[in-house]
Amino acid sequence: MRKYLLVLVVMAFGLKVGAQVDQKASYAFIERVIPGKSSSFIIEAIPQQNSKDVFELDSRDGKIILKGNNGLSIASALNYYLKNYCFCDIGWNGTNLNLPATLPMVKSLVHKTTPYKYRYYLNYCTYNYSMAWWDWERWQKEIDWMALNGINLPLAIIGEEAVWQNVYKSMGFTDKQLDEFFSGPAYFAWFWMGNIDAWGGPLPQHWMDSHKELQKKILERERSFGMKPVLSSFTGHVPPSFKDKFPGAKVKKTNWDAGFPDVYILDPDDPMFEAIGKKYIEAQTKEFGTDHLYSADTFNENVPPTNDSTYLDGMSKKVFNSMAAADPKAIWVMQGWMFHYNNKFWQPQQIKALLNAVPNEQMIVLDLYSDAHPVWNRTEAYYGKPWIWSMLQNFGGNISLFGRMRHVAADPAVALHDPESENMRGIGVTPEGIEQNPALFALMLENVWNDTPIDADKWLVNYAQRRYGQSNTQINEAWHILLNTVYSGGLTEGGPESIIVARPTFKKTIDRVLTKLDYDPAQLFKAWSLFVNASDSLKQSDGFQYDLVDITRQVLANYASPLQQKMVSAYQSKNKANFKLYSTQFLQLMDDMDALLSTRKDFLLGKWIAEARANGITEKEKNLYEFNARDLVTLWGDKESGLREYSNRQWAGLIKGYYKPRWELFFDQLNKSLASGSKFDELTFDKQVKDLEWQWVNKHDDAYPDVAKGNAVDLSKRLFEKYHTTIQQAYTQR
Repeated sequence: MRKYLLVLVVMAFGLKVGAQVDQKASYAFIERVIPGKSSSFIIEAIPQQNSKDVFELDSRDGKIILKGNNGLSIASALNYYLKNYCFCDIGWNGTNLNLPATLPMVKSLVHKTTPYKYRYYLNYCTYNYSMAWWDWERWQKEIDWMALNGINLPLAIIGEEAVWQNVYKSMGFTDKQLDEFFSGPAYFAWFWMGNIDAWGGPLPQHWMDSHKELQKKILERERSFGMKPVLSSFTGHVPPSFKDKFPGAKVKKTNWDAGFPDVYILDPDDPMFEAIGKKYIEAQTKEFGTDHLYSADTFNENVPPTNDSTYLDGMSKKVFNSMAAADPKAIWVMQGWMFHYNNKFWQPQQIKALLNAVPNEQMIVLDLYSDAHPVWNRTEAYYGKPWIWSMLQNFGGNISLFGRMRHVAADPAVALHDPESENMRGIGVTPEGIEQNPALFALMLENVWNDTPIDADKWLVNYAQRRYGQSNTQINEAWHILLNTVYSGGLTEGGPESIIVARPTFKKTIDRVLTKLDYDPAQLFKAWSLFVNASDSLKQSDGFQYDLVDITRQVLANYASPLQQKMVSAYQSKNKANFKLYSTQFLQLMDDMDALLSTRKDFLLGKWIAEARANGITEKEKNLYEFNARDLVTLWGDKESGLREYSNRQWAGLIKGYYKPRWELFFDQLNKSLASGSKFDELTFDKQVKDLEWQWVNKHDDAYPDVAKGNAVDLSKRLFEKYHTTIQQAYTQR
């Protein structure tokens, strides 16, 4: 009888079963995205279609109707309307919201259903390489961008350290003992993943308190759209003092092999493992609630102590049980990075043992690097586990034009319809760094509402029109070139960077900084020429300004390599005049790049440092965060760090303030060598440059502006006039 009454109520009030739309939140969202226009829209709820999100777009009585089964679908409907009817584009690096005076009506119903249950976003590393210093205002913009692009499964790990403080204090650990455990804010990703302890700390209490509150805001907003945030769980990483406090516990040392001290891992066989895992999930749920999704990566860039299947099966069961003991509905979300990174260890037998220990529907595997090194197609689609096709693309937050556009456009749909893909449930964007290569990310997210491959060539023509506010034949030609050069990237870990960001060397290529190009730089030069020629027509577009600066930067960054080799050749042949000429030109190139990058907020070291310092409430805290900010993008550790330059950035301020002084020191030593006829003293230089780097990392000054200056288009044109002949000659003489 009660069920019958419920049906009558639903029919009487026209409610939609399976549709959950918070009208107030959706109108507030529209007002944030296009201020003053929310009254032009009507929001209506419709049910899911085959358990998948759905949206519709229509017009009625002079209003645009946005229909969806949740706030996320409503947001996606708005994005579809803005892109396809208003020719607008919303992105990190330049937004075009030049709306028509009268909003165009939708003449026929648009209906879209996503083929993907899950649309995952973020990587542990993104939280530090790009998001380390974000406040609520910046997070709010990102969550809106996520909603516009249909993301429903975001990794949400801010505030985790506050929960761990609660758990470990309840176990009797002191603040001093935890100071030896928690890292600084720029290094949380590797602390969370069990790679390092304490580096960049000690962590202030204010950070823990403020970021616990920030996480609550983030989760509330994400859930208001219908997103299901993925929270954290216990993987065994314990404080160094754990072994002393619990001498009977099975604690083993492990080392990340990156120059940092050992960390301590509690063996899953120890009875305390499940108890601590349960305690953590309960404490986290009390603070943040739960959507029953928990991230856990048990051997991130660490090799297990044995390849024995019984051990791996048992270990996996213990990790899962530590979640399920607190939340029987727990679903383990695993980054599948280790299966690629340590592929010699993770053979089919080992992967199967790890995965099969957990019920299929209580695990999701992220095929983290599907765009270049998929694992699903060599593991029988993760042996029946639900899995997500993911684009990794960026490593370390490096600045480089790079991507595999045709793969990103086609491969998700091809995999979806491949009988061998089994339980492919979604797609994901899992970069180490964001806020770069906006076209690539926009193309990847176009897959959310499509189940067939996207024609990348046609898509780019439409994208350029939306981004720049008008169609331009020269720009279309330029994007065609970009698609077939920088965006037809190879299988390297990210794109080519530049020799200027490397510690000075005679070598043409070095291990940490990728300088080898897998495309013809002369073709990129041609695209640059087309952008410069179109600049008078498109210079009002913020997105065009960013792209022009980024392409100019990449052309100059590439040219640094042949220029450096000319300098090396001059030195080795003891040609003092040519050595002076080319070394001077090399330093001038760095100054020109620094000035160019100063014209865009996207490329400012000063902005990164200012945002870091803004998180502190005392001078001591501000200085600590500045150290974290400077160290991460340079040394990534101490003076002897093996990870230096991993997170290198071609940023204004960093080029002139950090990279250039290193090269000046190098050239000065080489000049002295040439003048005296003595051999270059590499050992002395190595010591001097390390001292210089460490001094810079520990500075606290106002040397770096956090506001853009100069005209991006004018300066790009001037640099084209200055360099185009020289660069053309460099590539024709190869």
